[in-house]
Formats: sequence, C-alpha cells, structure tokens
Amino acid sequence: MIKNIRTTERNTLMLHELEYPFDSEYILKKSKSLKRRLLEENTQRIPKKIAVLGGSTTHDIIRILELFLLNQGIEPTFYESEYGMYWEDAMFGNEELNAFGPDLVYIHTSFRNLRNLPEVKDSREQVEDKLRTEFEHFQVMWEKLADTWHCPILQDNFELPYYRLMGNQDGADFHGRTWYVNRMNQMFADYAAEHQNFLINDICYQSAAYGLDEWSAPFFWHMYKYSLCLKAIPWMAHNVANIIKSLYGKNKKSLVLDLDNTLWGGIVGDDGPENLEIGQETNLGQVYAEFQSYVKSLKDYGVMLNVASKNEEENALAGLNHPAGVLKPEDFLIIAANWEPKSRNILEIAHQLNILPDSLVFADDNPAEREIVRQQAPGVTAPEIGKPEDYIRVLDRGGYFEVTSLSEDDRKRNEMYQANLKREKAQASFADYTEYLRSLDMKATIRSFEPVYMARIAQLTNKSNQFNLTTQRMTQAQIEQMAADDSYITLYGKLEDKFGDNGVVSVVIAQKEEKAAHIRLWLMSCRVLKRDMELAMLDELVERCQEAGIEEIYGYYYPTAKNNMVRKFYGELGFEKCSEDEAGNSVWKLNTAGYEKRNHVIKVES
Repeated sequence: MIKNIRTTERNTLMLHELEYPFDSEYILKKSKSLKRRLLEENTQRIPKKIAVLGGSTTHDIIRILELFLLNQGIEPTFYESEYGMYWEDAMFGNEELNAFGPDLVYIHTSFRNLRNLPEVKDSREQVEDKLRTEFEHFQVMWEKLADTWHCPILQDNFELPYYRLMGNQDGADFHGRTWYVNRMNQMFADYAAEHQNFLINDICYQSAAYGLDEWSAPFFWHMYKYSLCLKAIPWMAHNVANIIKSLYGKNKKSLVLDLDNTLWGGIVGDDGPENLEIGQETNLGQVYAEFQSYVKSLKDYGVMLNVASKNEEENALAGLNHPAGVLKPEDFLIIAANWEPKSRNILEIAHQLNILPDSLVFADDNPAEREIVRQQAPGVTAPEIGKPEDYIRVLDRGGYFEVTSLSEDDRKRNEMYQANLKREKAQASFADYTEYLRSLDMKATIRSFEPVYMARIAQLTNKSNQFNLTTQRMTQAQIEQMAADDSYITLYGKLEDKFGDNGVVSVVIAQKEEKAAHIRLWLMSCRVLKRDMELAMLDELVERCQEAGIEEIYGYYYPTAKNNMVRKFYGELGFEKCSEDEAGNSVWKLNTAGYEKRNHVIKVES
C-alpha cells in the first residue's frame, strides 16, 4: 500500500568536485568533508533504501557511492551484507535485511566470484555446462530477489581476467578465461534485455577504460579483499550512481551548446563559414565532425539539443549550414544566438521548453563562460569539457544522459517539443484561447494501465516534478502491482493533435477505501500544460469512481520547490479544501454526485 507521505525536493547543492572528470584520490581522502558540505544546506532529496550485497569488501564502495547519490539529489540509506554473503542474503534473507525493505538491490560481484572456470582438460560440453551452472547460480538469486522485494536489481558483470593463460587465444578458445567471461557477460546482458527491472553495471567496460592492470591489481584483493584497486572505487561508484539517478528521474534532458570552437574550430563571425575547421580536410576538423556526430546521436536517444552562443543569428545559421557539418539548424529546438549573457539565454531556453534549469547541460570551450553560467544559472551543469578531442569523453562519462529504459516517447522527444513550439506560434493568432484549443483537434486515449506502457508510466513518475501533486516515486514493479490490484483505480492519458502525438503524458492513481477514493498520484508532463488534459483525466476518474460506488474523492498536495504551479490545482477543479498545515500540505475533497464533465475541447477514447 502506498502511504500518504510527504516527499519534498529542492534544487540540490551540487559539488563540482563530484562531476567527471574528478580526482579520485581527493574524493577518497576528503569524503567526510564532501559529505558534510553536501548536507550543510537544508537540501531535501529523494530518500532511497539500497541493499548492497557484496562478493568482496564493499564498505568503501558504499562510502563513496553515498557522495555521488547525494550530489544527484538522492539521499540513500544502506544495508550492507557481510563479506562474501551476497548469495546467502539474497536467497535466505535475515532479520536486518527483512526489516530494511530495500528500494533497490545492488549486487557487487567480480571475476573473483566466478566458481567454475574452464580448465585445459575440459571438453566443449563440460565448459558449456560450467557456464550454465554459473549463470543459474546468479539467475536463481535474481528471481528470488525479484519475488521478495519487487524492486530494481542492479548487477555487476565481470571484468576480464588480469592474466591470460592462453595468450591472445584466450578470448578465442573455449578453454580461455577471457572467452568464458565474455560468454558470461553476454548471458547477463541477454537476461537484462528480457527483464525490465534488472540492470547491468558494466564493470567490463569500466575496468577496460580505467586500465585493467591497475583495476585488478592483486595487492588489493589479497590485502583487503577489494575486487578493484582503491583509486578505482570513485570511478565505479560514479557509474553505479548514474544508473540509480537515471532510474529515479534525475537524468538531464537537454544539451545546450556553444558554437565557436565548440561545434567547429574558429569564429564564424570573424573567419567566415568557409574558413571554419569542420570536416575531413584537417585533423582538427575531423575532431569537430566526430563531436557533431556524437551530439546528433544523443538527439536520436531523446536528448533535446539547443544553442546558446554569443553571435549574430545570421552567422550562427551560416556555421550550422556548413556543408561539412553534421548538425544542421533543424536539429536544434531553440537557437539563441545573440549578445545577451549566455546564462540568461540558457534560463530562457529552460523557460520556453517548460523544463527546470537543472535539466540542462551546457557545453562551452570557454572556462570563463562555464563559470559564469554556474554562478548565474543555478542548477545548470557546465562540465569541464577540456580540449576538443576530450569533449566526447567528458560528456559521455559524465553520465548525464544515462539510459536505463528507452521508450518511443524518448526517441520522439525532440519532435514533440518542436511541435510544442509550433503550437505556441499558432496560439498567437487566436484571440480566444478556447477556440485555439479547439483548433488543435486534440484526441486523447485514457485507459487503465496497460503492459505496453508500464515502463513509460514508471518513467513519468520519476521524471515529472512541476505538475506532480504528491511527488511519489515508483518503480515499474510497484506500478505493475497496483495495476493488478482491484483496490486501485489507475489511469494513463495519451494526447495527440494536428501537430503530432505527445505520447503518454498523464498518470492518475487513486486508492479505493469504502465509499472514498484517495488520489495517491497525479502527474502530467509539462509539455501539455494548459490544454485541458487535466480536465479530461478528472472526468474519467470521476466516472470510474461513480461506477465503483465512490461518493467522495480526496486529493493531496505536498509542496516542493518544483511543484508550486499546482498549489491551487484542486481548488481550480472545484475541490473543497479540507485542511492545510503550516508546511503547506493540503487535503481536498470532491463529491462525485451531480458532477458535470469539465472537458469540452478534447475528444476522449476511454
């Protein structure tokens, strides 16, 4: 049962020292002071309980992981298994773990935990049998955890062995340990592809990028039973934190780019577009072309692209239309090319897109401009991107756009926001707002939760901040449980109009208790604000309640730093205020008898 608990969020105090590229030794040495600085302001974060089940020593991993999570707006509490007891805790539990009740389970295992490695005397069938037995050892544990806790499971895959008995054939011959690890990692990946709430922490890639010799230095295993060297712990913890913050809606949404010496070499206004370094003619031009290709690929994954540049707009467009460029003007939602401070332009971009500044990452080659944006546009992330050849690495390993699920709505995000900008232009030609809404020819689908949309619904519960009355954060497993429970009314809403399909944009969950229904969650994507979708959702909710014999609907509003816009929402819908405390938490009531439908501009299919 979802408890009626207030969850508050404010813009998190972000420490630049915990953004990639970071100094691992500094973080390890200064972890206490970093934690104190993170907690010194009354910044309220999403509380999450994380069980860490380790096949090696995990104390320092937890110590550093906490810093990165706090920096991402998540306040963790941890359960830590005894050394090497990951499987026993998962399979049999214990009093402490059972009382803890995790929101997420992280299983930290490594090559050192593989029990049945191939030997030269083994036949192909014997090695395959070892693989299958090893995999089933993990699979039965994952399934037990899923059945017990109904929460996301995060599992390390395996680093490559730190020596190769067969030399370069170790990865080609089935007797090789490299071959064995590669096969096991693929089996883990296949399992993850088939299970929505199971995720891989890619130790194999992380150790390769860090340097396998140092990562797997035997001294740390034999001295401390660490499966990786001490200096690599912040690197790995940062990756784990990126996965967790993505799960709980803390990903960035937009990359805002400078132009001159960021997307191309040179200054377009001084050098002219024909003299910019971009393309295959020079080595630096190739670097910028590769960076533009990387940025273009981010757009395909749903990252919104925008420009904030000190430039004449005509010059900016000329640079973006360079024949060797990969990015073109149509790849960007907003091109703010003028002589205003970039910080002001960036905040205006956030305003126009109706997203919060902390959803933006700003990439600029100029360190002074980055610092001004950090100071003048609080919440915006401006990483130290370094030299042009470092741009991709810094943005990629920063984990700002970590993918834990990828919906059709994600892939279409840029065109959805592009359509929104067209709607705003169309609105200007109407004197009467209701007539403008009718002109959009809106059609909505409002139904009970369906399996095909569970991932998107869970994603919305963790991403929506401004139009979210209770800010409940839910995993897909919790969503699925409520959908199957007759004591809940669940509704999702899709909206399309003549400019395009917005996808799933609204979610309502109400819990039935005798003759009353209590709204535990009501949220809506900000891209469909002020289009009466909330009225269509209310109409459907009331109808469902009337069918169930519900006489009263209770709504709850819990204020955060981000959802002030819906403070008066229930009152505007005709609810009567029952109570409000000093913190602004309020309770509202609506009688279902005699209710008249409020939506008159959207055609609804229910």
